[in-house]
Amino acid sequence: MPTDSASPQAITPVSLPAGARPDLATLPPPAAIQQLHHYAYKARDAEETRHFYEDILGLPLYHIIQSDHVPSTGEYCPYTHFFFRLRDGSFIAFFDIGDDEKALPSPNTPLWINHIAFRVDSVQELENTKARLQAHGVEVLGVTDHHIFKSIYFFDPNGIRLELSAQLADAVRMARESTTAHARLAEWTARKQQWRAERATGASSTPLKPQHNDRPEYGGKR
Repeated sequence: MPTDSASPQAITPVSLPAGARPDLATLPPPAAIQQLHHYAYKARDAEETRHFYEDILGLPLYHIIQSDHVPSTGEYCPYTHFFFRLRDGSFIAFFDIGDDEKALPSPNTPLWINHIAFRVDSVQELENTKARLQAHGVEVLGVTDHHIFKSIYFFDPNGIRLELSAQLADAVRMARESTTAHARLAEWTARKQQWRAERATGASSTPLKPQHNDRPEYGGKR
């Protein structure tokens, strides 16, 4: 069959030495990633999760997939996979595998780190949702000021930390701040390399701190 000249050509994988990076010029361009399709998590119970996301947060249950075997791995693990739709067409999804157990937290990661954040249109909507959650007995932290946005934080029935954020900074400010992101990360990387070397020789045992403190007002606060 003739090959469409506009179609991407197959790339033959090349084995590289350990730690080596491929020549990016020889690779096809990255896919144009348009938006999040879905996040997927383990659910303790499908109906408990549905009630939280649909009845309290207002995300409609939109799609269900059920099977005995996992398509990606082929292993036997009966499941119900169900999706809630966000306004932009993306989803948050869950697997109920029928064991009535939450996913265990990572033993080396503080509970506040791993989370998913959803955007809302205003700080008033944060306040409204906070009141709605608290009426259902859900503990809520915030409203927290991150300068470029404000947020509230809470956990779903499966132990997943969620954040709702209302953007404050406009596109101009975000674009301006994006111009320093690579330089700041490079500075952090250089300092981390030095810290690793000092730790290896026993010269330092203290945690590595960033070179800037963008939120000094939260020092010492819960």
